[in-house]
Amino acid sequence: MKKFTRTLLSVGTAICLYGATAHADTIKIGLAGPATGPVAQYGDMQKVGVMAAIEQINKAGGVNGMKLEGVIYDDACDPKQAVAVANKIVNDGVQHVVGHLCSSSTEPASDIYEEEGVLMITAASTSPTITEKGHQMIFRTIGLDSLQGPFAAQYVIDKVKPQNMAIIHDKQQYGEGLATAVKNTVEAAGIKPVMFEGVTAGDKDFSALIAKLKKNNVDFVYYGGYHPELGLILRQSKEKGLDAKFMGPEGVGNPDISKIAGEASEGLLVTLPQSFDQDPANQALVQAIKDKGEDPSGPFVFPAYSAVQVMTAAMAATGSTDSAKLADYIRNNTFDTTTGKLDFDEKGDLTQFSFVVYDWHADGTKTPAK
Repeated sequence: MKKFTRTLLSVGTAICLYGATAHADTIKIGLAGPATGPVAQYGDMQKVGVMAAIEQINKAGGVNGMKLEGVIYDDACDPKQAVAVANKIVNDGVQHVVGHLCSSSTEPASDIYEEEGVLMITAASTSPTITEKGHQMIFRTIGLDSLQGPFAAQYVIDKVKPQNMAIIHDKQQYGEGLATAVKNTVEAAGIKPVMFEGVTAGDKDFSALIAKLKKNNVDFVYYGGYHPELGLILRQSKEKGLDAKFMGPEGVGNPDISKIAGEASEGLLVTLPQSFDQDPANQALVQAIKDKGEDPSGPFVFPAYSAVQVMTAAMAATGSTDSAKLADYIRNNTFDTTTGKLDFDEKGDLTQFSFVVYDWHADGTKTPAK
């Protein structure tokens, strides 16, 4: 793979070092995702998982006699900033990355990592197109939209059985991809959505959308996107008397949606990875995270922890930090992690991953849906 120094793009990229100043016996792991911006909460989930893994592995003696060091790079979930971050990671000499988080940021960054021979494992980006390019350095420890969308749709078909369904998305790679997968699946089962429309991320007033939903007598809405917009849609729908049930992906499964929507978030359906923090095998780790005043329950915490486990297990097995050797080992072996046994297909995707439908509650908690 061609190696060269890239010219950095000008961007306000926040970088923090965790642990001691880097030494020759330190392995840097870059953590790329939103530390700022409207979805920084998800970036924090990723950080909690990665830093917990680094701490636990270092306590156990590190890897091949070396300690791990986490380096945070903020892309604000913006594709242009993600490209600048990826360039900076290359120029900083970091060869192993957990991230990025948003699919629209991960995809352009992954092209740079592939070209420059940097190993990347995303614990949160679910768009199938990321791993459809034949890249050899790119992996993920979470399921794809092509799994989550049909899974959500099947629940709608079997359990909800709406009379007039609308599908709304935020026009971004993640949200629109999920919405399209849901649309294709419900249509194949004979449910024809009365609306399939996009909203603009960052909008605050959804009165026109809600008026159209009411005009079409919509009783069920699937939303593809993140919690800031759906929180406002839920709140404004309740205020305007729209009597419809809503459903969204893990991008809305954040307690902040209840802070935005209040009582209107009660009964929201959310598809999420299974609650790995409830696994009895993970309770010592859960307590360790809680003891630091952090929340172990976010959907990306344990997939991020597992990403570090996969990387370091490959390092231990190969006796190397060479990214190409690690990528080859990861693609051909199975790993015991906090999210179960993981193995990867030729594209770098997990061979299996389970999602669960939850009922969301106004206090920011969730329970498995029936």
